[in-house]
Amino acid sequence: MTLVVDPAGNEIRALQKAVEWKRKRVLEIGCGEGRLTLRLAAFHPAHIEALDPDGARVRLARKNRPVRYGKRITYHVGHAGKLRYAQDQFDI
Repeated sequence: MTLVVDPAGNEIRALQKAVEWKRKRVLEIGCGEGRLTLRLAAFHPAHIEALDPDGARVRLARKNRPVRYGKRITYHVGHAGKLRYAQDQFDI
């Protein structure tokens, strides 16, 4: 069975309209394999810090990250309940 995610593009259009992404610092919690992370990167944020508690999924996200996003997306194994970031470090 093939899984088709958001074939009409509704998810990404809704996210694009929700906020101004350009040049923003983004924290994504629960990035999984990075599917949505890569879509958000197309909105030209300054940086995306993407976390997921599953190390295997984070490794896959890193492996699949296009070279052009190498400095703009950072993937980490992490848990939402144990964030260690400054309060004003992210815009979104």
